[in-house]
Amino acid sequence: MEGKIIKGISGFYYVYVKTFGLYECKAKGIFRNQKIKPLVGDNVTIDILDDAEKKGNITDILERKNELIRPAVANVDQALIIFAAADPYPNLNLLDRFLILMLKQQVDTIICFNKKDVVTEKELQLLEEAYLKCGYKVIFTSTYTEEGFGVLHELLENKTTVLAGPSGVGKSSIINRIHPEANMETGVISEKIKRGKHTTRHSELFYIDDNSFIMDTPGFSSLYITEMEKEELKDYFAEFLEYEENCRFNGCVHLNEPGCAVKQALNEGKISKVRYNNYIEIYEELKHQKKY
Repeated sequence: MEGKIIKGISGFYYVYVKTFGLYECKAKGIFRNQKIKPLVGDNVTIDILDDAEKKGNITDILERKNELIRPAVANVDQALIIFAAADPYPNLNLLDRFLILMLKQQVDTIICFNKKDVVTEKELQLLEEAYLKCGYKVIFTSTYTEEGFGVLHELLENKTTVLAGPSGVGKSSIINRIHPEANMETGVISEKIKRGKHTTRHSELFYIDDNSFIMDTPGFSSLYITEMEKEELKDYFAEFLEYEENCRFNGCVHLNEPGCAVKQALNEGKISKVRYNNYIEIYEELKHQKKY
């Protein structure tokens, strides 16, 4: 029988099988020997051990379309990164770090600023302009007024979308708007493992329809970019690309070099100062990271 892992915790994997429901499974030892760990989002085959108790064993992991390292999930089409437009004010440095990680893993990202009802149109416009210039889709939602959810539903249709963002931005409220049964499904698993269901500690997948899924992931307050040379970083800031061919020096990293067209564009207001300052901060981190 084939199904999809919707959650993994404490050595148990919860596998959703169409028309049959949710099975609590263990993974066979062969996976440990092969150094393969089942991930949320994996399509798997299972053997049923007890149909009444809905228990089984995972016997095979089907071929993955992709596998993300952070967050650790599989078979993703796109990412939806959720920040609050205010309360708390969005940490754009953290947002840029996530965008870099997704680019590095070749996953398209949609940026969602929630709580649009608590900020001015001017503030929304500044946020939108900064990221539209980088080629990202930017949407605004409000779980209070329900604005933006029609657009969000369209973007999620026929996709498996991983949701991520810091705690306190309304991610759980958004999931409950998209998929009202999410609390109930989480409750079923929470009852089995005797844990609260209001704080996401592990990645979890929710079924919207036969072709659309969303994956919730734990909130984060920091992200570090690793496994990248500092000279590569500029390639992850798309707004630099149209200017850097006019830089005086090949390999210009847009810091202190004379004749830098990116710095000129920055001074002319064509590039976001916030994004550029985030670039400098991450560049300095990469410059000083220890090589092992």
